[in-house]
Amino acid sequence: MIALTLISMACSTDQTIKTGATNNRLSPCPTSPNCVSSLSEDKSHFVEPLTYQATLEQAREKLISVLNSMKRSEIVTAETSYIHATFTSFLFRFVDDVEFSFDDQRKIIDVRSASRTGYSDLGVNRRRVEEIRRRFTAP
Repeated sequence: MIALTLISMACSTDQTIKTGATNNRLSPCPTSPNCVSSLSEDKSHFVEPLTYQATLEQAREKLISVLNSMKRSEIVTAETSYIHATFTSFLFRFVDDVEFSFDDQRKIIDVRSASRTGYSDLGVNRRRVEEIRRRFTAP
């Protein structure tokens, strides 16, 4: 029953992907609860940005290392101040897009993590961002 519900939720939405930073800002989250962003003004979608003290290059290298260490992740784009990665779920092969935009003046990395399909992600994107934060801030 749960599997059928998850499959029907995934098939019920548009699979258009809107990724990429425009004017150094990540796309806003949709109204559905399957997205979190450090730029969201809506508390239900908001997650804190990552912070760093090192150089932009060092922070970028560390973030890439963290992403590469995570299961079922793939880095799609790695530019100087923008990274786009995807994560694919084990069971149903759902794809989530995770984006990072570096602001070296403020020493923060804005983050957006969103499911491509479905309506609810049962908190997966939020937990993923917090796991990335934990690994990124670990010594």
